[in-house]
Amino acid sequence: MHAYRTHMCGELRKTQVGQEVKLSGWISRVRDHGGVLFIDLRDRTGVTQCVVEQNSPLLAEIEQWRVESVITVVGKVAARIPETVNPKMPTGEIEIVIGQATLQSAADVIPFQVAEDDGAGEDIRLRYRYLDLRREKMQRNIGLRNGVIRSIRARMHEQDFQEFQTPILTASSPEGARDYLVPSRLHPGKFYALPQAPQQFKQLLMVSGFDRYFQIAPCFRDEDGRADRLAEFYQLDVEMSFVTQEDVFATMTPVVKGVFEEFADFTGTKRKIEWLPNIDYKTAMRKYGSDKPDLRNPLEIVDVTEVFARDDVEFKAFKGTIEKGGVVRAIRAPKVGGQPRSFFDKLNSWAQGEGAPGLGYILFEGTEGKGPIAKFVPAAAQEQLKKIAALEDGDAIFFVCNKESEAAKFAGKARDRICDDMGIREKDVYKFCWIVDFPMYEFDEKAQKVDFSHNPFSMPQGGLEALNGKDPLTIDAYQYDCVCNGFEIASGAIRNHKAEIMERAFAIAGYEKSVLEAKFGGMLNAFRYGAPPHGGCAFGIDRLVMLLADEPNLREVYAFVMNGQYEDQMMQAPSPAAEHQLKDLHLKLDLPKDKLKITDAAE
Repeated sequence: MHAYRTHMCGELRKTQVGQEVKLSGWISRVRDHGGVLFIDLRDRTGVTQCVVEQNSPLLAEIEQWRVESVITVVGKVAARIPETVNPKMPTGEIEIVIGQATLQSAADVIPFQVAEDDGAGEDIRLRYRYLDLRREKMQRNIGLRNGVIRSIRARMHEQDFQEFQTPILTASSPEGARDYLVPSRLHPGKFYALPQAPQQFKQLLMVSGFDRYFQIAPCFRDEDGRADRLAEFYQLDVEMSFVTQEDVFATMTPVVKGVFEEFADFTGTKRKIEWLPNIDYKTAMRKYGSDKPDLRNPLEIVDVTEVFARDDVEFKAFKGTIEKGGVVRAIRAPKVGGQPRSFFDKLNSWAQGEGAPGLGYILFEGTEGKGPIAKFVPAAAQEQLKKIAALEDGDAIFFVCNKESEAAKFAGKARDRICDDMGIREKDVYKFCWIVDFPMYEFDEKAQKVDFSHNPFSMPQGGLEALNGKDPLTIDAYQYDCVCNGFEIASGAIRNHKAEIMERAFAIAGYEKSVLEAKFGGMLNAFRYGAPPHGGCAFGIDRLVMLLADEPNLREVYAFVMNGQYEDQMMQAPSPAAEHQLKDLHLKLDLPKDKLKITDAAE
């Protein structure tokens, strides 16, 4: 017999009754029923109930063992009597009558319960992450993550992609987020950067002739933490040669759709998968107020600027904004006529909490519109509103007025809030689509300059001719995102593969040729030696798993993570560097006054 186990804890069934078996695992629960001891023994596969009988010589010793201690037991598989069968457990028809037991490792008193959710906060869960990971939910989520990655790899290999590993220590590049810098000991005053993405390397692989690349790539971005974003994350990184945008979609849509179909019932509820037609960026912002719209929300935004610009409409708050180039966006809320006044008041309070003056509305019940704005909008203008927004009796329409970009964003927030307050968001479905035709450039109000809006390596639509002849803010790029249920799960582009286009594109964004050579000289030079047209994308592994697990936070689908302030409370990172380490790296610290002086703890 094996030293530790003949079976896993989730394996045994009624067909093994009478067999002598050996199991090893953690004590999940202990129950004393009048001198008969029941132990739930757990490993990664599940739980088996073990019994120490009343007259067993082992009873006195085993009843001293704490939960989460690691033990090995030997005993016979017995059938449970009918009234004690647990149909919720795969092993619920059997139990092990313990004949021998060994304490492999005793546990101290645990800081929170593992066998059940006792409401422990995130700080303590992350400090004792190894205990948190023993929980059934976390074991399942990490198992799901493993299954998703395995499925992705198989699907990519089936489509003749090769898997690569690209460098972790690389050069800093302007890709939209702050880099994590690593000082070089051998090159004083110089720094490596941890990659925000393997962007340049995967493009260079296309120039090298490998044609189809993928990687489960680690990426690092020094951004503020949130529930759906981490400092360190993994993505399915993809690049293909001699492809159009449509080729990328045709290749990657079946991969992701197939993964979601494979794991759609992970939570116990079978969820539908719908892949909707592409939506261009301008339409997404106009209809949904977001470039990652949740298409389970049936509400749409309409432009009603022309109504409030009419001479017979006297609503000065909107009129003044329109005269300065602003717009009025509106969201139809169908059949809310029966809602109490508090429904509208809560939405107004929510808008004020978001920094807006409020959320004005008109409710159409009967012959005349009602609400705080209705008196400023005469009957003819109300009829025009009804026509534009397809309003029916019992509908309300909510208004947002501001500059175009601000109005779109706030209307998008209002659209989601109204949907949730009405309880009309579709359930048990994944709704995917590709958002296409992102603008190549945007105007940076803070820096007062034109800059890249998305990915600086994208091919502008119209190529060099467009860069030379058009207003940069009117140029679209072959850039695209994949969205699902309100999350951006992928971003990509057809790349710029010509040195002269790259030089011009960066010049428009204010980068001198010398800077371009210094930052991207390797890729720029490679383009001068024959580069194929190529494109790709990157899907966030963590967000895919988060959606499949129906978790609100990425930390629930990672094994080891930091908190929202990017502190690893278990490993105590980040930590001060010792003086001798700083000396080796030729660094001196210039700390803010409110920080303690760093000392060399190792000396």
